[in-house]
Amino acid sequence: MFRFATPRLTRRALHALAASALLTIAGHAAAQAVFKITAIPDESPTELARKAAPLVKYLEGRLGTKVEFIPVTDYAASVEALANKQVDMAWFGGFTFVQANVRSGGKAVPLVQRAEDEKFRSVFITTDPAIKTLADLKGKTVSFGSQSSTSGHLMPRSYLLEAKVNPDQDFKRVAYSGAHDATIAAVAAGKVDAGALNISVWEKFVADKKVDTAKVRVFYTTPTYYDYNWTVHADMPAATKEKLTKAFLDLSADTPAGKEILDLQRATKFVPTKVENYKGIETAARSAGLLK
Repeated sequence: MFRFATPRLTRRALHALAASALLTIAGHAAAQAVFKITAIPDESPTELARKAAPLVKYLEGRLGTKVEFIPVTDYAASVEALANKQVDMAWFGGFTFVQANVRSGGKAVPLVQRAEDEKFRSVFITTDPAIKTLADLKGKTVSFGSQSSTSGHLMPRSYLLEAKVNPDQDFKRVAYSGAHDATIAAVAAGKVDAGALNISVWEKFVADKKVDTAKVRVFYTTPTYYDYNWTVHADMPAATKEKLTKAFLDLSADTPAGKEILDLQRATKFVPTKVENYKGIETAARSAGLLK
């Protein structure tokens, strides 16, 4: 009887094709293995990209994978990106972290914060010599940053309310510039009588001589509170969380790469953080009616 070779050849061909397909899929998966990070757009897009570049390069070396910075259009987009796992890690303000934690059903995990974020502050600035206290803002036009900004809106609003000044009732007009540097520009240009922003951006503008302090001055500095952090999704593998945390904690101003990253991040060093640190911000947000 004749034996046909076709079935045996077909099986071999199928095995070869299957192996080839698996290699192709594996290669494609490897090509797609990109660690994505984002940040709230609290400064101009060019400044955010400048700050992110050396950090991206550093993390690529520590994680052993490609890292990509994904810019977002607004604060809400950064919250959605992490909650929906469209990015692996996000730089949040305290309030945005709280929003992300609520939006993700408690799945947002803050890993590290700058040492400065343990005692962060906001400043109120003006060009009007008659404005000396928060009470003097009644009847004035005042700019915050983004509505979702911790240091540019939530905490300044919280301290205003403590001082018996209700922005929605007592100000002539409330404006939202969208970013801290834009708030400085609005005040300097006389578009508003005063503005609130984070102290870090203000000090950077002063150091770089980007603002005329003979014209624009700080008239009130808030008490301290917890603010910014790097956050990941709870579903991230524990080993990756540990690598990321160690990468940030290892940053040192004693090395050229570490100094560059820390200077750009306006940090002396990074320290571990936890969800409990932001309970005060959550309480303030709910009290101000900004978190339902």
